[in-house]
Amino acid sequence: MKIWCCLCFTFEDEEAPLKCNNVQDKAMREGIFENDNNPESNIENNAEETAATRLALALTDNRLERDDQVPLRLFEDMIRAMRSGRANWDEGAPGLDEVVHVVAPLDLRKTAICFAQRGQGESSSSTAAAAAAAAAVTGSGSEDCDRDMHNKRAKVYSGSRDCHYTEAMSSDAGNTSSSADRDFRLSQSSSVPSRNEISYHNFMWNYISDENPCDSSGGRDDGDEGGTSKSEDLEVRMDLTDDLLHMVFSFLDHINLCQAAMVCRQWRAASAHEDFWRCLNFENRNISVEQFEDMCRRYPNATEVNVHGAPNIHLLVMKAVSSLRNLEVLTLGRGQLGDLFFHALAECNMLKSLNVNDATLGNGVQEIPINHDRLCHLQLTKCRVVRISVRCPQLETLSLKRSNIAQAVLSCPLLRLLDIGSCHKLSDAAIRSAATSCPQLESLDMSNCSCVSDETLREVALTCVNLHILDASYCPNISLESVRLPMLTVLKLHSCEGITSASMAAISRSYMLEVLELDNCNLLTSVSLDLPRLQNIRLVHCRKFADLNLRSIMLSSIMVSNCPALHRISITSNSLQKLVLQKQENLTTLALQCQCLQEVDLTDCESLTNSICEVFSDGGGCPMLKTLVLDSCQSLTAVQFCSTSLVSLSLVGCRAITALELMCPCLEKVCLDGCDHLERASFSLVALRSLNLGICPKLSVLNIEAPYMVSLELKGCGVLSEATINCPLLTSLDASFCSQLKDDCLSATTVSCPLIESLILMSCPSVGSDGLYSLRWLPRLTVLDLSYTFIMNLKPVFESCLQLKVLKLQACKYLTDKSLEPLYKEGVLTVLQELDLSYGTLCQSAIEELLACCTHLTHLSLNGCVNMHDLIWEYNGGQLSEFPSVHNSSALLSDKNINEPIEQANHLLQNLNCVGCPNIRKVLIPPMARCSHLSSLNLSLSANLKEVDVTSFNLCFLNLSNCCSLEVLKLECPRLTSLFLQSCNIDEEDVEAAVSRCSMLETLDVRFCPKICTISMGRLRSACPSLKRVFSSLSPS
Repeated sequence: MKIWCCLCFTFEDEEAPLKCNNVQDKAMREGIFENDNNPESNIENNAEETAATRLALALTDNRLERDDQVPLRLFEDMIRAMRSGRANWDEGAPGLDEVVHVVAPLDLRKTAICFAQRGQGESSSSTAAAAAAAAAVTGSGSEDCDRDMHNKRAKVYSGSRDCHYTEAMSSDAGNTSSSADRDFRLSQSSSVPSRNEISYHNFMWNYISDENPCDSSGGRDDGDEGGTSKSEDLEVRMDLTDDLLHMVFSFLDHINLCQAAMVCRQWRAASAHEDFWRCLNFENRNISVEQFEDMCRRYPNATEVNVHGAPNIHLLVMKAVSSLRNLEVLTLGRGQLGDLFFHALAECNMLKSLNVNDATLGNGVQEIPINHDRLCHLQLTKCRVVRISVRCPQLETLSLKRSNIAQAVLSCPLLRLLDIGSCHKLSDAAIRSAATSCPQLESLDMSNCSCVSDETLREVALTCVNLHILDASYCPNISLESVRLPMLTVLKLHSCEGITSASMAAISRSYMLEVLELDNCNLLTSVSLDLPRLQNIRLVHCRKFADLNLRSIMLSSIMVSNCPALHRISITSNSLQKLVLQKQENLTTLALQCQCLQEVDLTDCESLTNSICEVFSDGGGCPMLKTLVLDSCQSLTAVQFCSTSLVSLSLVGCRAITALELMCPCLEKVCLDGCDHLERASFSLVALRSLNLGICPKLSVLNIEAPYMVSLELKGCGVLSEATINCPLLTSLDASFCSQLKDDCLSATTVSCPLIESLILMSCPSVGSDGLYSLRWLPRLTVLDLSYTFIMNLKPVFESCLQLKVLKLQACKYLTDKSLEPLYKEGVLTVLQELDLSYGTLCQSAIEELLACCTHLTHLSLNGCVNMHDLIWEYNGGQLSEFPSVHNSSALLSDKNINEPIEQANHLLQNLNCVGCPNIRKVLIPPMARCSHLSSLNLSLSANLKEVDVTSFNLCFLNLSNCCSLEVLKLECPRLTSLFLQSCNIDEEDVEAAVSRCSMLETLDVRFCPKICTISMGRLRSACPSLKRVFSSLSPS
C-alpha cells in the first residue's frame, strides 16, 4: 500500500503556488486541531498517548482558527471512507492533493515540508491504504518510518519544492478496510466542547507495528539504498540522547512539555518523566475529576498541586489527598470545601503548606477544625467561616487576612507569624486570645482590626516577648499607653487616631526599633526620639505635626511630606545619605549633623531663610554634601556657600535672590534659571566648565575665577558694567546685548583668557577701538561678531585678528566703503571664510569689487543692502573673448562637460544671500565669473528684481520667492535640485524654458504664482523629467 504522511506533508494543486513556509508558521502558532462540525471523529491512540493528549489540551489555550476545519473534515471523511470500505472515495470528495493542512507543534525543532501527490490512475484501494498512514509531527513521523534504527536518532526532512511520496508494500494490500482499522482507531466523543472549554481534538499517532520498522522506501534501514538515495539527501540527523532531552526539557513549562510529547515516542517518554511533574498546576483550568484522577494515577509522587479556580475543587482535592501520599504543598480556592476535606487532611502525612483563597469552608456557620502534625504554613485568606480551630504543633505561619471569621482558637506553640489583618468581625477578646496563645510569635499583623485596644497590646507584649514586627495600622483605639515592646524592630501605625506626642514615650522604649511609620496620624504634633538602631521613618500627611527631633546613628532614610505645620527639623545621624523635604511651606529651622549626607532636596520650602546657607557650608554638619536643591525657595535673598564638597547647586525659581557668592572648589554645575533679580554674583575657585548667566538681566557686577571653564554666556546682561573673568581655558564668550560692557573690561578679559576662539559682541555699543585692539591677545580667535555696534573703523580688527574665519558686521551703519577696502584691495584676513554685511550701507561698486576680488570667501551675506541695484559678477580680468557669450553658454555646459569642472575656477564662494534687497533689479552670473563652487543662492523678498540670468555648474539651491516683479528667468544650472518661485509674477513659458535647462531638478515651488495654473503641471514635468516634487496652488488661475 502507499502511505502519505499527512501530518508532515501538505498537498496542494499543481497550479497553486507553493506556500509551505506559511503552513509551517501557522503550525507553530496553533499546534492543535479542532473540528466543530464533526466532533465525533477523532483519532484515538493507546492509553498512554491519550492521557498525554488530554494533558496537553488541558494546559493549552484553545486558540484555533476555522480556516483549518475544512481540510480536517476532508481528512476525517477519508478515514471514515477507509473504515467503511468505500472504493470510490476520491470521486465523491476532493483529492488529497487539493488541500490538506495538518500541523503539529514545532516549538522545539526546525520544520520541514515535503509534498506528496497521488497519481490519477491509481486504484481506490491503494488510495485508501495510502491515506491511512499519516505521520503526527514534521520531523518525527512514525517510529517505524522516520527513525534510524541503527543510530537511534530522528530523521528531520528539509523542505523541497520537489514532489516526493513514499510507498510501503503490504502483503495484505487488498484488505483496505482491515488495514485502515489496524492503522487507526477512531473514538466517538460524547459532547461538543464550547470555545472557552478545553478542546481535546488533537491527533496522537498510533504506529503500525513495532516489529516491522521501515524506512522511507518501505524497507529497513539496511535494505535497498536505491529507493532512498534521494530522500537521504534531504535528511538532517540529530543526536539527542535521553540525558540531553532531560536536560533540555528541564527548562520547559508544562504547556511546552505537552507539545513536545507529540513529536515522537522518545520525546513523549522523556517529557513524561516524573521529575517534570512534581508540581501539578491546574490553576484556572477547566479540568474534570476524571482527568485529574488520571493525572494523580500517572504521577503518584507529585509533591505540589494547585487547583485554584478549577471547577469542583472539593472533589479534586479529595482525590489529591487520597492519591498523592507525598503531597507537600496544596493550593485551592474559589469554591466550597466540605468539612470532610479538613478531616481527611490528617491522612496527608507529608503536607507542609496549605493555601486556601476565596473559599467557603464547610457550610459557613459550623466550626472548622484543622489538625495536622506536620503542617508548617497555613493560609486562609478571604474565606467565609464563623469559627476555626487550628491545632498544628509544627505550624510556623498562619494568615487569616480578610477572612469573615468571628473566632479563632489556636493551639500552635511554634507559631512565629500571625496575620489577622482586615478580620473585621474578630473582637478584641478574640484577638487577645489568639495572639497570647502563641508565645513564640515574632510577627503580628492586626491592621484594620478596629476593636484592638491598648489592653490587648499590653497582654501581647507580656506574652510574646520575642515579638519583632507589629502592624497596628488603622486601629483607632490604640495609643500605646503603658505598652512596652523592647524587642520590636518594625512598627507600623498608619492612620491611628489615638497616636499623639505622648505615645513617643512608649516608642522610645523600643531600643531595637529599626522602622517606624506614622502616616496620617492627625493628632501627632511632635516627634522626639533617640533610638540608636532606627533606620527608616515615615511622616506623611500629618496635619498638626510641627517639630521633628531625631537622634540615630544608623538612620538612613527619612520621608517627610505634606506636613503643612512643620517648622523645625533636627536630625543627627551618621548613616543618612539622602534627605528629601519637598513642599514644607512653613519650615524655617533646619539643623543637621549628618556626616554622610550627600543629597538634600528642599524644593518649595518657601519659609527657609538665608541661615540655611550655614547648615550646608563647611562646619555646618554636612561635610560630604554633594547635591543641594533649593528650587523655589522664595525667602532666600543672599546666598553664600563655602563648601569643599558641593558639586551641584540648583536655585531655579528663587526670584528674591539679589546676591550670590560661591566658594566651592568642586562645584561643577549651577542652575540659576528664574533668578531674574540677581545683581551681584561671585564664583571663586569653582570647577564649572560652563555657565549661563543670560537669564539674569539685572546682573551688574560679576566675578568669575574658574580654572576649568570653557564656555561663558552673558547674553542679555544689559546692565553688566563690572566684570572680572579669570578663566584661562575659556574658548567661547557670548556677551551679546551687554550694553554697558566697556573697553577696559574687554581688555582685561582678553589678557586673562588667551584661548578664546569665539567672541560675540553683538549690540555692545560701548566697545570701541581700544577694546578691539586688545584682541591681539587672542591668537586663536576665529569667530568675531560685531553686529549692531557703532564701530567706524575696522583697522583694529584687520591688525589684531589675523586668524579670523568668521566676521559678522550686520547693521554696522557707521562703516563706510573705505573701511572695507583692505579686504578686497590689500588682501587682509586671508583665511576669512564667512562675511556678513547685511543691512549695511555699502555702495554698488564696493559690493562688485568685493565679489570680484575676495575669492577666498565661502559664505557671503548681503541681506537688506539698500544701495545694491544690480548683482553683476565681474569677469575677473575682463577677458570676454576667452569664454563663450552668456546666451551661448550651452556649449560650455553641454552633456559631455557636465561632470567636468570649469578650468581656472578660483572663486570659493558657496553660499550667497541677498534676501530683502529692495532696489536690486538684475542678477547676472556668467560662466566666466569662475564661481564653480557656488551651491546656494537666495534672492527672496527682492520686490523689484526683474531679471535673473545664472550660469553655474554646481548651483543646487535657488530661492526667488516673493520676487513679485520677476519677468525674465534664464538658468544654465545642470546640478540645480531645488527652485523656489513662490509668489512670482512670471509667465509659465519662461519657467518651462528655465527648468528645461536643469537636468537634475527635483523640487519646484510655484505656489501663488498668478500666471501658472495647476492644470499645466504636466507641461513642467515634461520639460524637466527629473522633477519629483512640484508645489502649486490648489485653485487654478
